[in-house]
Amino acid sequence: MQFTHNKSLPLGTSTFQVLRDENEIYVDKTHLIFELCKRRNKIFLSRPRRFGKSLLVSTFESLFRYGLRDFSGLAIEKIWSDGIYRVAALDFSVIKDFETFDDFASQLHSQLAIGFRSAGYTGNGDLTDFQVWFSQQPGNSIVLLIDEYDAPLTACLDRPELFSAVQRHLSRFFSRIKSLEGCLRFFFMTGITKFSNTGIFSGFNNLYDISLASEYGSILGYTEFEIRKYFGEYITQAALTLNCTEDEIMRQLKKHYNGFCFDENASQRVYCPWSVLNFFFSPVRGFQNYWYQSGGRPTVLMKYLADHELADPASYAQPHLMRFDDVRLSSDYQSLRPEALLFQAGYLTISSILDKETVELGYPNEEVSESMARLYAYELLGGKIYRRNGPSLMTLLELSDLDEIVKRFNDVFNAIDYHRYPVRDEATCRGFLQVLMIGADAVPSVEFHTALGRSDIQVDVGARRLVFELKYVQKDSEAPKVLGDGVRQARERRYGETYGSPAQTLLRSVLVFSAESRRFVCWASA
Repeated sequence: MQFTHNKSLPLGTSTFQVLRDENEIYVDKTHLIFELCKRRNKIFLSRPRRFGKSLLVSTFESLFRYGLRDFSGLAIEKIWSDGIYRVAALDFSVIKDFETFDDFASQLHSQLAIGFRSAGYTGNGDLTDFQVWFSQQPGNSIVLLIDEYDAPLTACLDRPELFSAVQRHLSRFFSRIKSLEGCLRFFFMTGITKFSNTGIFSGFNNLYDISLASEYGSILGYTEFEIRKYFGEYITQAALTLNCTEDEIMRQLKKHYNGFCFDENASQRVYCPWSVLNFFFSPVRGFQNYWYQSGGRPTVLMKYLADHELADPASYAQPHLMRFDDVRLSSDYQSLRPEALLFQAGYLTISSILDKETVELGYPNEEVSESMARLYAYELLGGKIYRRNGPSLMTLLELSDLDEIVKRFNDVFNAIDYHRYPVRDEATCRGFLQVLMIGADAVPSVEFHTALGRSDIQVDVGARRLVFELKYVQKDSEAPKVLGDGVRQARERRYGETYGSPAQTLLRSVLVFSAESRRFVCWASA
């Protein structure tokens, strides 16, 4: 079935002028942009990848360079009255493929020369030459926009010496900007991480960090209201394509792509634009994991986390409690907590505010939860990719008998880097299986509660419901008795019988893991 829409999807469009010229959907955020631009401000905004930071920078660029030329019909058109300025737009995301400090410095200077050319600069980007030119500019005459300031830093996050050298050079650059900031009408900078000792967070006069400001919590990302308002035709198309109601489309969008919170009061949540747009572009594919597909496995992030004692994958589903200051403030390289980095990268988000000093972080949605499970699964296997023969784990769960399923579990457990991640107890075993199942696209419930008790793992796959009651023993010889006790427990408490379609086939089982053999040594249906 062919569909015709009044406006196209802005998928992959990061230039505001192009978006407007091509009649693509623009979710109007200009009332918030006006609040930031109406006075002389210096602003920083941190957001994860795929949230539209570059488009926002381009919107500022268009407003200050061309006035209202590209803003017809938008909220700001009736309230903006400022003039036109010289704009320098720097994109530091292009400075990430370097092996030495000299290579980095050359790329940075080239970016300065190109970015400031439209503002009248004719030099080669050398910091001394740049400072001389900058000092000659009239007050309040230049708009400076920097996108992804931290890209050069995250590119060498796993190389401490190079990281320190890059950090020092960026600090020198920002120090020159800071010393001559009188010529700036407006300064706006984006990033993912907030590194201290860069000369920007630790002394730039009146830098306004809006990353967690409640009033700007939705400046990037889509609210549910905005999706319904701007993408109504696409919701209708998706419902027809998938043969369901529009309310069901919204429910699934919320489940998979909503939940991100950039609000220190935890009062509003937004959807990831990249994932929503990809779904609307091809709804026939269903609710895919575009978060993981778009960035793959972030190698540098994983190296950093591994070097800084990545939380045990067994704790994958546990909430993370942090001091508010660790979430809000910038950190130096050595003290950057893994949870803070995962929050800044979008793998964790604010779940709730516990008190004035403590915040609880969790996964925003199923898409990110699955992506994190894949990262943990990679860690469990010690950086190796598990090569399987035969059907996928999902196919085994849906169609195979218990022996074949447990054989696959044991194959994977044998591939785990046991020295780094030993199976210490029942909780560890449960956590590892949960990570591996989610990484294989299953969605298990862990410690599923019923009126009679709680099962360890319950998962629905196709027309089958599988319940795994896990037991842990130190020695193989202890397993048979524990298995018998577990079978009686699972039957008496009727695990798996509490909800769902009566037509579902229930496969309820007990698996006993032995520390002696490092595998499941016996199992039985219950």
